[in-house]
Amino acid sequence: MPADTTQRLGNAVAAASETQTLTSVSVAHLVSHFYMMVLPVLMPLLKERLGVSFLDIGFALTAFSVVTGLTQAPMGFLVDRIGARPILVSGLVLGGLSFLSLAFVTTYPWLVAVALIAGLANCVYHPADYAMLTDGISEHRMGRAFSVHTFAAFVGNAVAPAILLALAGFGGLQAALISAGLMGPATAVLFLLPSAQASSSRSHAARLVRAATEPAGQSLASVLTPTVLALTGFFSLLALANAAVFNFTVVALIAAQQMSFAAANVALTAYLGCTAIGVLIGGALADRSRRHGHVTAIGFGLSAIVMLPIAVASLSAPAVVLAMGFSGIIFGLVQPARDMLVRRAAPPGSAGRVFGIVSTGFNIGGIVGPVLFGWLMDHGEPRWVFGAAAAFMAMTAIFGVFEERRGRSGDRPGPGRC
Repeated sequence: MPADTTQRLGNAVAAASETQTLTSVSVAHLVSHFYMMVLPVLMPLLKERLGVSFLDIGFALTAFSVVTGLTQAPMGFLVDRIGARPILVSGLVLGGLSFLSLAFVTTYPWLVAVALIAGLANCVYHPADYAMLTDGISEHRMGRAFSVHTFAAFVGNAVAPAILLALAGFGGLQAALISAGLMGPATAVLFLLPSAQASSSRSHAARLVRAATEPAGQSLASVLTPTVLALTGFFSLLALANAAVFNFTVVALIAAQQMSFAAANVALTAYLGCTAIGVLIGGALADRSRRHGHVTAIGFGLSAIVMLPIAVASLSAPAVVLAMGFSGIIFGLVQPARDMLVRRAAPPGSAGRVFGIVSTGFNIGGIVGPVLFGWLMDHGEPRWVFGAAAAFMAMTAIFGVFEERRGRSGDRPGPGRC
């Protein structure tokens, strides 16, 4: 067989393997974000079924976030030690079974137990997903792979309310929980197919060799670098900005801009929809650029500037919708570059650990944010919801500048990093 034909065949096989990896990992990421919406969306039905208060339900939601935050970093070390695929399969099955069980055991203590179990299952996704993408996707496609992966999360968030409420309306709360519970195990099958096992066997073997030869204690010290710790703070700031927009946009716009409930929801939809579009476009941008710190700085800075007028001026409803949409698309554009910054900070073979550590920042922001912005709303300061979101975005922009300068001054990754 001619050499060029052999090369083309090899490239086709590699491309097919990468497509299979990206598809399965992205579907798993979609399911993880769908699962994050199950309890919030079904909250009114659970409250009625269990006879508890909203505060009781809120405690369960907090338990979910706290468990994920405490276990995500240790799970990253486990991913690098034994491989991402079995960890991801376990998370999908465990999360699915937890919601499935809630369909049959309807007591408040079991709801809290389900939240704890689902929070543990949720901790696997970021370290396992990013480790599989890092090992299984070519360097020149990595930015686009990250963008598809992030886009899948937005899809999961977007479709969950409609699907869950439709199922509950048709068959009741039990039907919605059973259907949601089956999603995880069904998705896990994708990782048990022969093609999935073949595509991960080489990276898994290399990981086992690293685990056997790595001196005790070195793995922790090798990833707790100033850059990784700074990225954890960076992700916390992003989560705080997201907590403001995702959770409080509607009520804050009604209070601050005197918008109707419908118009405020249109503004939130514009932000979320445009963010998803921006994520897909941003993948190509991340692949073409090597200055990911500057990309994040410019993107988050512009997003903050566009968000600021909503906090300081009285705008018409169309102007608010336009500003939210424009801020969203810019915010989405830089998400793949954000992930590339984390990948650049990861020593060879430690993507699971690094992404597990920095993703803890999402949980920190997710715990602090609702309290902070709820306090602002309770004290009659709805404009500060958007002012604080803009401030947190501006802080992330400053981080991007310093991170790029750190890289250019010699803190570049060694061989094997991106």
